[in-house]
Amino acid sequence: MRDVLPELMSIWRAGDTAGVGTVVRTLRSAPRPPGASMVVAPDGSVSGSVSGGCVEGAVYELATEVMASGAPRLERYGISDGDAFAVGLTCGGIIDIFIESISKATFPELGEVDEDVDAQRPVAIATVIAHPDPQRVGRRLVIRPEAAAGTLGTARADSAVTDDARGLLALGRSEVLEYGADGQRRGEGMEVFVSSFAPRPRMLVFGAIDFAAAVARQGSFLGYRVTVCDARSVFATAARFPTADEVVVDWPHRYLAAEAEAGNIDERTVICVLTHDPKFDVPVLEVALRLDVAYVGAMGSRRTHEDRMLRLRAAGLTDAELNRLASPIGLDLGARTPEETAVSIAADIIARRWGGGGRPLAEVPGRIHHDVQVEGELKDHLTRY
Repeated sequence: MRDVLPELMSIWRAGDTAGVGTVVRTLRSAPRPPGASMVVAPDGSVSGSVSGGCVEGAVYELATEVMASGAPRLERYGISDGDAFAVGLTCGGIIDIFIESISKATFPELGEVDEDVDAQRPVAIATVIAHPDPQRVGRRLVIRPEAAAGTLGTARADSAVTDDARGLLALGRSEVLEYGADGQRRGEGMEVFVSSFAPRPRMLVFGAIDFAAAVARQGSFLGYRVTVCDARSVFATAARFPTADEVVVDWPHRYLAAEAEAGNIDERTVICVLTHDPKFDVPVLEVALRLDVAYVGAMGSRRTHEDRMLRLRAAGLTDAELNRLASPIGLDLGARTPEETAVSIAADIIARRWGGGGRPLAEVPGRIHHDVQVEGELKDHLTRY
């Protein structure tokens, strides 16, 4: 919903009702991830997408009906072998879409959620999308790390969902959780979609060079909160990096260590070291490779890489820590310009995030889209009861 929140808020603030369709579950090669939404305004205009075009028309019609009736719907769309002209996904995937009406009457807390998202405060919305009692469908909880508002119908259900949703929120994940009708850990009947609005993941770019400007643009495009840091004030200026969220003048290793100490680095953070100067990159890599982050890459030739590895080993880094380093940074795309190099770096980050191999899809058999891997702690948390 994050991508359509501004349009939804305009309708909500005006006191009107919107029809909202949200992808809540995907199977096989689905085109949009859980949380992707489409908003139908009272005047019939549309913003957002749930399938990239395959089922938009059908969802539009349902959203219009739900706006009028107020009764939410959970619909499944997939390829139909029996009817080639049925509404479905040409990619062969399956998606579940929850369609509901949203207004100040149905979702009074939405204004506060919007404030949280705008301020980069973590917040999750847990919505009942299936239940034996139709009156429970559409009920929601707004969950923050320290509090929760609303109810799913019973205190037991609220407690169970709040606990599990906070685990998802900490990981920035949106997905369906299943419970017994009253929130029992073992059981079935109630399905709850948790939409997590975690702060944007961070991209830290060290080295205020022309390549850094291109990488910052790619990072912003991919949804990262981008920081460019360099110790040289003449190069580290906002004018040179207009797409960065912040430009910091500081020694890279000192800045990174301070951010980690302050709790501003998490497992989604990506770090790109573009200085290719040992007095800058070796100290910052000493810090970066010991942090629990998603990606650490460093620019430089193969000769620079070999020299850097020797220096890092001499500084005491282990083989396991050094194996986390993507160096030379980026995928082999034959990139030459700063913009092409930034694309290769972005491609490397994406491939490592989703488990891609970086090969042409035409040469790879099987499914195009990779499943999200549930982190061990969350999986244990959700199955230990």
